[in-house]
Amino acid sequence: MSRATVLACLVSSSVLALTVAAASPAQAAGVDYVALGDSYSSGVGAPGQSGTCLRSNYSYAAQWAAKHSPATFQFLACSGAVTDDVLNTQVPAMSGGADLISITIGGNDAGFAPTVLTCLTSSDATCTAKVNAGKAYVANTLPGKLDATYAAIKAKAATGAKVVVLSYPNIFDTSAALCEMSATKRKALNSGAQALDDMIKSRAANAGFTYADVRDNFAGHGVCASKPYLNGLTIIPPQNSYHPNANGYTFGYLPALTSAVS
Repeated sequence: MSRATVLACLVSSSVLALTVAAASPAQAAGVDYVALGDSYSSGVGAPGQSGTCLRSNYSYAAQWAAKHSPATFQFLACSGAVTDDVLNTQVPAMSGGADLISITIGGNDAGFAPTVLTCLTSSDATCTAKVNAGKAYVANTLPGKLDATYAAIKAKAATGAKVVVLSYPNIFDTSAALCEMSATKRKALNSGAQALDDMIKSRAANAGFTYADVRDNFAGHGVCASKPYLNGLTIIPPQNSYHPNANGYTFGYLPALTSAVS
């Protein structure tokens, strides 16, 4: 399978297969939790992915629900989702009584998969230009899309609901001498992730939401690190490429959500 074929599979279908998993009454803790967002919330990259949305019980959302036994848990996050999918499909499916909501969104809007594909298959200069185009989108177009998405979540959620917006990690370890991409490409991609996270943080704050930054948890654990929390280029299954592995969700994302909720 070619690199182009593998990375093309990162762009998953936006058709959302919505499932709801509820804790038993004996476990209910009074919190109605909804997990929204894209593949970084559905658990792509970890074992046990299933359904059209590639949801995994190793996702940070499913792990949090398993540990805290909320009264209800709606797992609506879906691989490939963009802000329009959250607006048009996930938010309408939300329970109106949700009082805890988590989300990662914006990476697919900014062209995550095509940018990584370009950097894998092209020169340093072409990679950098593609990342810069993504940064321009993040600066000029993404803010309005995030604002609309966050406003819809706020309108549907229960009064006083806590909404946690989680960041994306820097994907690559830039200190490794040997890696599947040059140091120049790795630095460019990480700079794009930082620009995306900075914008997400700004718009989340504007909406009055809680921003949970995972980057410190992933520091030293990027692709090509000795103990990575993210998958590198993956042939089987290809969608795992450049997504958190089980450790990434357990030690990168889950602590960030837990701290934000506490």
